[in-house]
Amino acid sequence: MGASEENSGLFPIFILTMIALPLVPYTIMKLCRAASKKAQSINCQCAVCSRSGKYRKSIFRKISNFSTWSNLTLVLLWILMGVLVYYIKHINREIQVFEPFNILGLQPGASDSEIKKAYRRLSIQYHPDKNPDPDAHKYFVESIAKAYQALTDPISRENFEKYGHPDGRQGFQMGIALPQFLLNIEGASGGILLLWIVGVCILLPLVVAVVYLSKSSKYTGNNVMHQTLSAYYYFMKPSLAPSKVMDVLIKAAEYMEIPIRRSDGEPLQKLFMLVRSELNLDLKNIKQEQAKFWKQHPALVKTELLIQAHLTRQTTTLTPELQNDYKRVVELAPRLIDELMKMAVIPRTAQGHGWLRPAVGVVELSQCIIQAVPLGARKATGGSTEGNAPFLQLPHFTEAVMKKLARKKVKNLQEFRDMKPEDRADLLSQTGGFSAAEIQDVELVLDMMPSVTVEVTCGTEGEEGIQEGDIVTVQSWVTLKRANGLTRALPHAPYFPFHKEENWWFLLADQNSNNVWFSQKVSFMDEAAAVTAASKAIEETMEGSGANANETNKAVREAVDKVKSGSRLVMGKFLAPAEGNYNLTCYLLCDSWLGCDRKTGVKVKVVKRTRAGTRGGVTEEGPALEDGADEEEEIEEEEYDEDYESEYSEDEEDDKQKTKKENHGNGKAAASSSGSDSDEE
Repeated sequence: MGASEENSGLFPIFILTMIALPLVPYTIMKLCRAASKKAQSINCQCAVCSRSGKYRKSIFRKISNFSTWSNLTLVLLWILMGVLVYYIKHINREIQVFEPFNILGLQPGASDSEIKKAYRRLSIQYHPDKNPDPDAHKYFVESIAKAYQALTDPISRENFEKYGHPDGRQGFQMGIALPQFLLNIEGASGGILLLWIVGVCILLPLVVAVVYLSKSSKYTGNNVMHQTLSAYYYFMKPSLAPSKVMDVLIKAAEYMEIPIRRSDGEPLQKLFMLVRSELNLDLKNIKQEQAKFWKQHPALVKTELLIQAHLTRQTTTLTPELQNDYKRVVELAPRLIDELMKMAVIPRTAQGHGWLRPAVGVVELSQCIIQAVPLGARKATGGSTEGNAPFLQLPHFTEAVMKKLARKKVKNLQEFRDMKPEDRADLLSQTGGFSAAEIQDVELVLDMMPSVTVEVTCGTEGEEGIQEGDIVTVQSWVTLKRANGLTRALPHAPYFPFHKEENWWFLLADQNSNNVWFSQKVSFMDEAAAVTAASKAIEETMEGSGANANETNKAVREAVDKVKSGSRLVMGKFLAPAEGNYNLTCYLLCDSWLGCDRKTGVKVKVVKRTRAGTRGGVTEEGPALEDGADEEEEIEEEEYDEDYESEYSEDEEDDKQKTKKENHGNGKAAASSSGSDSDEE
């Protein structure tokens, strides 16, 4: 077989190798991820969640979940690999090594007479004079004659014995594994080869680069548009009230791309009448307010109405076209809310602090969207600062049931959870009229609801006390418990049509100044990642404090045990402010459940600097470099205070006076607490 034929025969092997190299590890990764997701996705088993169909294991749903573009491409590539393996094994000819004894049908070491005899026998069968078949002529010349020459000619036999070929030492040959028709340069296929090289080596990488750059220029790493982040950064204000967070959320560029159809006009008008009470319109000037609402950009109007339809559970009235738009809006909401939260806690002040009020408002909006509870239900009623909203996330609870329970002096959800199961069952059956099955659903959801405790310490590594300009280390252990014993679980969210993992936000903030000093997102879904992160953080902390190897290993083992028992380590740093006593609050806010937030007090005492220099590469003059930026923020806030006035905001002068009054007291920065309900704002 010639060199070109050998290269052509290797082409399927080349293609098989190029497909298998990325496909095999990618498939293993997908299978591991699917197995991990299946182990983690422990969802609610109540009847309401079962009827929602979100977790239904029907054949149709399994097929629809599997029939994604990535999965179908994966299957097709594996089928192609199977075809190539079959072709290589059963169809493609193997490259034969030149063996003259085998060609002549002799055993190695045969005598000259046996060689001549075998040659004459094969000549009668394959010689062109005896056999006119062209294939016989080719086999006789390229195989039989060459084998006979290799065994009878002294020089050829010596070359064969030394180098394995009658022509002597063979030079090193290189080729390209392409089909034979592409290697025929003399014909028209030479142009095909040139086009193939240009396409694979130049055009394909260029197309991939253009697609990647165009997407990266439009989207961030979290698949959120850069235009959305710019809008969120611009409209996020320190006095933004929770009721106004919705106005910022709907300004995402992703929502502006939702199609606007003429046929949506009448259904949206009907939907407006259903959710009008949740739109914060001034009832005294209702006509003017309605006209102002409809004058907004059509995409903003449509998005807000669809979100309000979800919050008020009015989605069954939507047309099929609006149903598709609604699913798109709700599907994007968690991702956009996550970015909106980052815009709230991103450093804005000269001290590197974020804003507390908008951060709390963003989490409250997330809770309402996941549980499909109206924002108006969070208004304080009776003894609960969160209103009826936490109860409305429970199955079979309605406003009518809440009115009946209010007569029995059930003030808030925590009191309801603290009741004995039998007392709770009597209350629901006698007062609420619940059946035994409905009571069982309520108990299942209460068992799924998380309870968290938090222990917080603040200090300067390697030093006693905290001085101005120090780098303060925050270390906190957050522990989650459920009545059913689970740590990793999906929240009860039957009205949210997509899977949603439970996340928490840890905020160390000063309520008086509305500043967030430190923030971090906490998840209990991935235990392996939490073990790795906690081990690394504790090891670095112990090494920085000068501990020996035994002490470090012991601390790491204790941290790993804590993580496996349902705790998560939160660690971070912030710059110590000016001298004074600071009464901070540690918030632990859940983005999926209502009424499960916790907060605890943390006292931080900062003394005047007596140690020379600063640590961590931070100088005392550093914050002064951003005075100009701080002035711009103040000017910008004055321009937009009229549009984003918060019912939770206070006059700036009052804030300053309260801050001065708070800056006195005692103690090293250390605190630990099991937390309390975050019912106050």
